[in-house]
Amino acid sequence: MKKTILVLIATLLAFPMSSTHAAEQPIKVMSRNLYLGADVGVALAKIPNMPAAAQFMWDQVQQTDFSKRKKILAEEIRAESPDVIGIQEATVWYCKAHFWSKKTEVFNFTTELLAELSGDYIIAEKNGVTANNPGYSIGPIPFLTKVSDPITFQTLFGLNEADCGFQIGDALLIKKSLSQYVNQVGNSEYKAVYKVVPTLMEIYRGYSWADITVQGTNVRFVTTHLESLWDANKVPKAADQARQLVDDLKNTKSPIVVIGDFNSDPRDPRSLDAPNPGEQPTASKNCPAGTPVCNAYKVMREAGYTDSGPDASDPSTYSWGMNSLLTGPDAERAQAAKKMGNNFGFTDRLDYIFVKNGIKVLTSKIIGQAAPYGTDHAGVVTELNITALGSVISDRLDSHNRFPISFWKGVGLLLLTLITWRIARRFRRR
Repeated sequence: MKKTILVLIATLLAFPMSSTHAAEQPIKVMSRNLYLGADVGVALAKIPNMPAAAQFMWDQVQQTDFSKRKKILAEEIRAESPDVIGIQEATVWYCKAHFWSKKTEVFNFTTELLAELSGDYIIAEKNGVTANNPGYSIGPIPFLTKVSDPITFQTLFGLNEADCGFQIGDALLIKKSLSQYVNQVGNSEYKAVYKVVPTLMEIYRGYSWADITVQGTNVRFVTTHLESLWDANKVPKAADQARQLVDDLKNTKSPIVVIGDFNSDPRDPRSLDAPNPGEQPTASKNCPAGTPVCNAYKVMREAGYTDSGPDASDPSTYSWGMNSLLTGPDAERAQAAKKMGNNFGFTDRLDYIFVKNGIKVLTSKIIGQAAPYGTDHAGVVTELNITALGSVISDRLDSHNRFPISFWKGVGLLLLTLITWRIARRFRRR
């Protein structure tokens, strides 16, 4: 008996025991911006003619057709089989037949994508809270956001026109098999808000998060979409939002994975003579080039977060640059991209997966740069190994709820919009 025990001990010593973490399969994470389906920049340029802006966006959403795009996205997801997917521009388009009607969902990109994935993925959920931040919305406003689409609206409402709007946010999708390992879930808002028209049209951004036990350790996953709009000689809201995110997460003891569209390239803010076909932030007195003051990416890096890669300074990893109809980059951007060193027409790196607190990056890659396109962004996929010892579930993150608008304030804003639009029409007629 003693001889048997001695042989067993000798065998164990001859083959060093690998750690529990090393024996586990890598955790695979994906970032994917679904694209709301239309060029918001062009639409905003049409304001205060809101009906024209609304019709423009609705027409583009029909042309970019999510019923086709979801199949491409689902194929990518099946091919990569990520455990966690950070979704940005999780968009819902809804319409109303009449002023007194309830909103009707016409398109729900997240729901449609999950259905296409045949129930293999779900939105992370715990105790009735889902990791799905609604983000900002432009609601259906009678007369102002009325669009014509007889094919769609005759079936829904028996009409040729309807008032339509959209909601755009973030969501964390997980493999259904992980649902039993979700510990906490929440959603939060950024205090820095971009004001297209103060009070009347403000773009809220935020993030969704979930604590999930993977490889025997609790990991905090976050998905976010920082602001894309910026003003000359001002700190971009994206940089301010990144600073808040870093501050919100500063007391998190568990490993952290932050997934998102940061709308920030390491080259930003760029000198005025630098190539900038994507119209990223440019250098100024308040935003000097080469500093993190106005760069969300650098804010994350200086806070100790590791960019999982691939190398953001390599032009081949650029993740944004597709045209609004997803037929490819426009001619000008394609030429600029080739000069930069990207053969797919992408000119900027905006999408990342950052990690912190005991996580080792094993592999990373960019997907979705080549046609056919499911969205206007390329995606990021990384494999991770948890190296942190023990498992800590940190305190919940503050929700930072936005200030609600009362019914009568909403009515007042609607009247203000109508008056503004009518005045603008009169000036255009002169």
